[in-house]
Amino acid sequence: MQDHHPATNRAPEATRPGRFELGIDSFVETSFDPVKRAKLSEAQRIKDLLEEVELADQVGLDAFGIGEHHRREYVSSAPAVILAAAAARTRNIRLTSAVTVLSSDDPVRVFQDFATLDLISGGRAEIIVGRGSFIESFPLFGYDLKDYGSLFEEKLDLLLKIREGTEVQWEGRHRAPLDGQGVYPRPLQNPLPVRIGVGGTPQSVVRAANHGLPLVLAIIGGEPHRFRPLLDLYREAGQRAGHAPAKLTAGIHVIGFVGDTTAGAADLFYPSYKDAFDVIGQERGWGPTTRAHYDASRSPLGALVVGGPEEVAEKILHINQTLGGISRLSILLNGGSVPHRDVMRAIELLGTRVAPLVRKEIGGT
Repeated sequence: MQDHHPATNRAPEATRPGRFELGIDSFVETSFDPVKRAKLSEAQRIKDLLEEVELADQVGLDAFGIGEHHRREYVSSAPAVILAAAAARTRNIRLTSAVTVLSSDDPVRVFQDFATLDLISGGRAEIIVGRGSFIESFPLFGYDLKDYGSLFEEKLDLLLKIREGTEVQWEGRHRAPLDGQGVYPRPLQNPLPVRIGVGGTPQSVVRAANHGLPLVLAIIGGEPHRFRPLLDLYREAGQRAGHAPAKLTAGIHVIGFVGDTTAGAADLFYPSYKDAFDVIGQERGWGPTTRAHYDASRSPLGALVVGGPEEVAEKILHINQTLGGISRLSILLNGGSVPHRDVMRAIELLGTRVAPLVRKEIGGT
């Protein structure tokens, strides 16, 4: 492994207009380890994950996100706890959920958790809220899926009210009202950054726009250029709602991997990608993932960001141009059983090789 670039004393700048950020997302999976020929223990996966966040900070990446999941193959049911551990080992990198499933959580507790994370990290916390790509949390916490939409609308409203001030007056259908109770602690950042994560529905995009909140769009399949109308809708709806264009920033969540060579990265990541999507496919009625499908998805026009450093940088620049300018691109780097040492190498390459190429073209320091 090459020497890492030293961390810099960058102030948090997540919402600065025109700044492009490159980050990593993880669901903290405990998939089969092809080297040890055994399933990773949860303790080992957490240990590896914290090393990955620490390295991402050292090589100058901008953000690290932990997605909330309540499934056997993930150790990420409590992202704020993991991020707090990461905060103690990092200096500059922004720490975010990716996403917090707000519909099945308590907005008071979510705010308290991330306000505390913000204090621990010195002002580096963010919340990305969404309805989630899986449904396990709803029965787990006693919610009815028929309320899927109204739960999110109501709880987002409460979260934003809490963000506005300490004593909260609020009433809804799905939670006991607040009648001036104080919500503590208050974060270092004011306001605490909140983004809305969406999977590609126009209604979700318009919701983010009407609130004037930054958008994070997950592109896990198809061709990125097909998502341009959604981002145009977001920007147009936000301006109609009276929000300044500078507030209407859009980030992208993609799946990818970086290796020393394009062929090496493609071969290394394919088994992991296939394992993850075959499991989801069995649940949702999709056919098995093939190498031909995978190779098509990592082509210049496809959704996967997989290759050597130059190819990955070129793909990121293409996505940015195609979508009319984005504020952040976060890569779900280890969606399955890629060995830890290879993930660490990918992070190193992202920070030392990919990021400089991208920032040279579209800005960011």
